[in-house]
Amino acid sequence: MTTQYAGETCVLAYSGGLDTSVAVAWLRETLGFEVVTCTGDLGATGDLEAVQRKAIASGARKAIVQDARDIFLRYFVWPALQAGALYEDRYPLATALGRPLLAKLLVDAARAENARFVAHGCTGKGNDQVRFDLAVGALAPDLTVIAPMRGGMNMTRDEEIDYAKKHGIPVEATKKSPYSVDMNLWGRSIEAGVLEDPWGAPPRDVFQWTVEPEEAPAKPREVEIGFDEGVPVTIDGAKVESVDLVQRLNDLAGKHGVGRIDMVEDRLVGIKSREIYEAPAAVLLHQAHRALESLVLTKESLRFKAELGREYAELVYNGLWFSAHHQDLAAYVRSTQRFVSGEVRVRLDRGASTVVGRRSAHSLYSTSLATYGKGDAFDQRASEGFIKVFGLPLRTQARTQALWGEGSEASLDIPKKALTAPRKARPTKRKK
Repeated sequence: MTTQYAGETCVLAYSGGLDTSVAVAWLRETLGFEVVTCTGDLGATGDLEAVQRKAIASGARKAIVQDARDIFLRYFVWPALQAGALYEDRYPLATALGRPLLAKLLVDAARAENARFVAHGCTGKGNDQVRFDLAVGALAPDLTVIAPMRGGMNMTRDEEIDYAKKHGIPVEATKKSPYSVDMNLWGRSIEAGVLEDPWGAPPRDVFQWTVEPEEAPAKPREVEIGFDEGVPVTIDGAKVESVDLVQRLNDLAGKHGVGRIDMVEDRLVGIKSREIYEAPAAVLLHQAHRALESLVLTKESLRFKAELGREYAELVYNGLWFSAHHQDLAAYVRSTQRFVSGEVRVRLDRGASTVVGRRSAHSLYSTSLATYGKGDAFDQRASEGFIKVFGLPLRTQARTQALWGEGSEASLDIPKKALTAPRKARPTKRKK
């Protein structure tokens, strides 16, 4: 045992999984730390007392646990939902949104324990190392971050399992089940093993939250989701608290096979990774939220907000939650949500979710303007002047530059004979 850090306390972000359980023993045995573990339950931890016992059994001097599910949804998930943040237009950022909160809990624990060191179990190939390191650096730049998986431990997954058995560390991972799984209330992320072949279809055992679409109920189910300033608050007209709301939608949508995402994404560290996600509630709520925004936001707001949503997703994915840039984007997002209140009805049908209704007291949709029937209040005669003014620059350019005139280069894109040549009639054969 080294005495390099003898007497020093290191607070480890602890999930209770294989990597962090092995890291507890390794930090003590190899570096000489007194280890305090810090666990935030974001919806996957389950029995917090059991996690405490496991951490102590793995060699921790103290185990801090906290139920952070409501905090996670209220201050991290809902703002991202309001922003419409989907990384590469698909991934609802479940793991990425959880990391800044876990880093905040880690820093708070380090302050309470008067520790100068914190640690996490992230590898050197993933995105989470960046998220933890940047978040700790923003919240407590005086703390030193240690990442055993990035350097020092240097163990394969099989070697970690052997190490855990040798040290009497209770772990559930086996060599026959090599998937790397991370989950919280907002989604479940699965990678590694056979999933590393992007050509291969995911095996059935990868999925736990969603049924196979062909095995979903034959009868579709409609669900009504109510929003208040962009935050989901009701299911089928009944007010539901945040944690229960997400759990119920996860169960409901998952039962109908909705919420599976299979994608090859671009990691921040520069490599492509095949990822499988299960996020029934997230997929459903993002879809419903967009539908409600289409009803109450102007065309300009929708266009710009779509761009901002992609920027917001990149920011979250890249670990920049605790940045001034995020504060600025969040201020705009909050402003856009002032009138995003109303209800959306979604039909769930064997792996598909379809918006079939939306309504709001702040709706910009006017039946009297949109209808082609009786009660039409739109003055169609006004369109002539509008088109004349709108097309003025086009006609002016046509007169002076003749981009599409006779002999112009642009006009050669479509051969003239293709537009003027008569079609030849096909000869018909008479039946003998």
